[in-house]
Amino acid sequence: MIWTLLAFAILGIVVWFANGIRKIGAVSVGEPIPARSETALLLIDLQTAFWEAGTFTDTAKAEARTRIMAEVEKAKAARTPIIGVRHEWSIPSTKAIAKLLGKGLAIEGTAGTELIAPLDELADYTVVKRVQDAFETGELDRLLRQLEVGKLRIVGLDMNYCVAKTALAARQRGYEVDIVRQGVLTADQKKSEKTCDLLREKQVKLQ
Repeated sequence: MIWTLLAFAILGIVVWFANGIRKIGAVSVGEPIPARSETALLLIDLQTAFWEAGTFTDTAKAEARTRIMAEVEKAKAARTPIIGVRHEWSIPSTKAIAKLLGKGLAIEGTAGTELIAPLDELADYTVVKRVQDAFETGELDRLLRQLEVGKLRIVGLDMNYCVAKTALAARQRGYEVDIVRQGVLTADQKKSEKTCDLLREKQVKLQ
């Protein structure tokens, strides 16, 4: 009996973690959007914890920062809304995974979840996501509807994860999506080529 209970407990933990992993990488499906005329610039995961984690080289960060700031300046000049998308692990299973596999970065309530300077002051709006797909909670859907946005320009990190999953979720809803490649960081360049091929198949424009 004891071994049976122990086996069920272990199985429950495995299923719990597996469900958390599934949630992290899932792409949400939302209602198709009507025709909308406005554009928004999304700044994905440009947070202190990720930026200073040592994942990306100083050269890569400097080059990306230059392009990101150029995109921000262009958006400001055109009065295009700038939306900072901050990541915070808040689902119990994903928080546990982040502690085990993600160095505990960007867990809800910890230091480093703020946008890097000066983006923390330049973003017009900020939304918080819990997984790679920024649309998962519905908060971004509501904000884009309020702003009458039908097209997204995306910069941030990482191309293989949060940038790609957010772009795919946007396309499923009918948004036009441009990813500014020079304004996007990636830790795995080889994998990013496959990711970019998938994005192109879904009519995401890579600039």
